[in-house]
Order: sequence, then C-alpha cells, then structure tokens
Amino acid sequence: MTFCPRITAEEIECKTLCEHACLSKDTRGRQKREPKCPIRTDFARDKDRIIHSNAFTRLKRKTQVFLSPAGDHYRTRLTHTLEVSQIARTIARAMRLNEDLTEAIALGHDLGHTPFGHAGEAILNEICPFGFHHYEQGLRVVDFIEKDGKGLNLTFEVRDGILKHTNDIALTKEGYIVRLADVIAYINHDIEDAIRGGIISADDLPQCATKVLGRTKSERITTLVTSIIRNGTDNIRFDDDVKKAQDVLHSYMFDAVYKNPKCKSEESKAKLMIEKLYRYFCESPEKLPDEFKNLAGRFGKERAVCDYIACMTDNFATDLFIGLFVPKGWDKY
Repeated sequence: MTFCPRITAEEIECKTLCEHACLSKDTRGRQKREPKCPIRTDFARDKDRIIHSNAFTRLKRKTQVFLSPAGDHYRTRLTHTLEVSQIARTIARAMRLNEDLTEAIALGHDLGHTPFGHAGEAILNEICPFGFHHYEQGLRVVDFIEKDGKGLNLTFEVRDGILKHTNDIALTKEGYIVRLADVIAYINHDIEDAIRGGIISADDLPQCATKVLGRTKSERITTLVTSIIRNGTDNIRFDDDVKKAQDVLHSYMFDAVYKNPKCKSEESKAKLMIEKLYRYFCESPEKLPDEFKNLAGRFGKERAVCDYIACMTDNFATDLFIGLFVPKGWDKY
C-alpha cells in the first residue's frame, strides 16, 4: 500500500476533532476539480496557496488604520492578518475545530482590501457602479485575479469564510471563529497603535470595559478568547458581561480613534488619488496591465479598473498617481 500522509492526517482529524468541526475529507470541494495532494489535506493546501499568493505579499504595504505610518511598529494589513490567524488558531485548537481550515480563512480574510485601508474601500464603494466591499473583493482575488486570472481554486469552505468574515454568518464554525478573532485582533492592536501614536492614552480607555477585559492588550485578548472557548462549539459567543465590555470598547475606539481628525486628516487625499486613478483608467483602459485587460474582456471595463486599483499597495498607488498627474521637473541642461 502506498504511503499517503494526507490520508493519515484525515484519519487523525476524524479521531481528534469535535463533532462540530469541518473535516477535510468532507469538503464540498473546489470550483474546478483537481487531483488531491498526497501530503496535505485540502484545507492545508489552501493555506499554502494563500501564503504564497501575490495578494498576501502585498498586504505588508497596505494600511491598517494609520496611513503610511513612519514608525516600524505600527500594524499593516499583513501584521493584522497574522494576529487574526494566531488568535483564531488558538480558539480552534482549544475547541477541537479544524485548525487548518481556520488558519486558511484567517490568512485570506483581508486579501480584498484596498490601498489606504477603509478610506480606499469607501471611495471605491462610492464611485464604482456596482459598489465595493473588501470581503466580496476577496473572493474575486482568489477566484479570478491570482495566478494571471486562473485563481487559486480554493475549497468552498475557505471561500465561504472569506466572504462572510464581516457581514454574514459563515457555514462552518471555523469561519465564525475567524470573524470573532478579527474583531478581537483589530480592536486591541489598534488601541496599542493609537497609544503609540499619541492619539489616546491607556488611562483614557473606559474603566467599565477594562475592569472586565483587562488593562493590557494581553489581558484583554486572553479574557475574550477564554470567554469564547468557555461557551463551547454549540453556541460560539462571548459571555454577556464580556460582550457588553467589548461593545463599550468598540464604541470608544470609533469615537476616539477611527473618527479622530488626527487619524482622518490625510484620508481625503487618499480618496482623491484613488478616484482620479479610477477615472483615468476607465477613460484609458488600454493603459491597464495585460492581466487586467483580460479581466475587462471578461467582466467589463469598470470591474477590471476596480480590481486593478484594489490590488494596489499604498506606495504603488501613490507613485502611480505622481507619475500620471504630478509634473516632472526639467533636468536637461
């Protein structure tokens, strides 16, 4: 009998994971059929495909909250993704859910984000005739944009988790875990970044929330993760008092940080850049890179331009804008 590590891994899942876990052998499959990997389960294979994708690499140059921060320790979309992945894996392991599926969804959940964070998402949603949401764009990235338009051909469960990590309930417990881990991660690392940036201080945090959750990032994450695990897989949720404290902290962050003029001061410029780039390429689609010209043939000009801009990093979008719209000085004598 030929040795097949994948089959061994699938058998271990059957013996060790809980009844609510999504087993690799039970996946609904891929959009295009392909031979199984002899070494990795389908979900482990998806995780690798995401990590090795161009879209994942670009996350290191995309804004999380602070636009193009000067310091080395502010989060980017990539470091946020890694923190979500680690929190989600911790919960999945403790609850005996499928860790590979959880990690694959977590690593892919923000692949559809634009340059300049939610400012970029907001302006594309405003000017594109079909609207724009990063979780929907994430599916376009893995289905149509990666690998020169061939896509990553991910499993149904990973695609479902990417699509539903923000505004819907995933069909797997693993997908819902990622949704909660996303909130846990961004609220707490954004607090740390806001303190580092002098926007708030630790003493400004609502005491009614920190009394329940903890004063440090580590304490708060531990409280939130423990609360989810304690409630079990039948009803994945926070305890009522923890949920209430988390909601208070969430509201505070929106008022004190996410809507703070100091954080928002450059967003209008970012939006202007993205809008001008969008108008430019819609008027001159022949200037699109070849891979996006192909997408224009499949999905229409506006959709391809939106795809191109959404894929850009902060630096690339800025440099392209300067090259197209800022006059160069005369350097010949």
